[in-house]
Amino acid sequence: MSHDLAQIEAANASGRVPVVFVHGLWLLPSSWDRWAGVFAEAGFHPVLPGWPDDPETVAEAKEHPEVFAHKTVGQVADHFTGLISKLERKPVIVGHSFGGLLTQILAGRGLACVSVAIDPAPFQGVLPLPVSSLRAAAPVLANPANIHRAVPLTYDQFRYAFANALTDQEARELYDEFSVPAPGAPLFQAAVANFNPWSETKVDSTAEHRGPLLLISGEKDHTVPWAITNASYKKQARNEHAVTEIVEMPGRGHSLTIDSGWREVCGTALAFVRRFV
Repeated sequence: MSHDLAQIEAANASGRVPVVFVHGLWLLPSSWDRWAGVFAEAGFHPVLPGWPDDPETVAEAKEHPEVFAHKTVGQVADHFTGLISKLERKPVIVGHSFGGLLTQILAGRGLACVSVAIDPAPFQGVLPLPVSSLRAAAPVLANPANIHRAVPLTYDQFRYAFANALTDQEARELYDEFSVPAPGAPLFQAAVANFNPWSETKVDSTAEHRGPLLLISGEKDHTVPWAITNASYKKQARNEHAVTEIVEMPGRGHSLTIDSGWREVCGTALAFVRRFV
């Protein structure tokens, strides 16, 4: 938390528009380091907060997986809301996977000047449930006790859920460099969202102050296929107050923010942001 607050203070001191990057499950804030460099060069001030209790490094995360347990979507959304409220300028928010869901929740709360949701986990009311998504989530959802646990992915599970569009060598390198345990609770919340009127995965998609939103989908994503991202887009596009767009990145899987093609995805997000900031 102190590291996050230091980043907020630095952003305020810079006078630049902040860009808050929100990671998803099985990754840490460091997964955004290269993106942060690109946005900094473009004149923004990157802020890479963690979820509550995130370790600083992948090594620490693997040594103490228990710190990830019991984190819910609502808890993490409120954590980011508290941090963003300390920024003196309304930020751009960029998120991936469950970070993409959180990005849309935060934008719906009026906290973003522009937002980009990349392969975002579905929010309440998004109905498609492709078989590949169920398989990608199976390491968590197969055991109900995982709702209270932190769950790591095996290499084979990571290969299917994140790195299916990559060579085995690159997939292995990404697994070793980036993959950490993740809380099981958010996946259970997403799985039952459409049966729970009080779901924490609810997004105010028609909020007047939501701001422009870009959704990015990886063509070969197993975890969040086009059907899910496009269904999210259709709900968000009902917003009469702001631009809503969607783009598909050809040949890309769920690892599109961290794999060797990250720069093209980053450039797509930056080009959208620059249109409005």
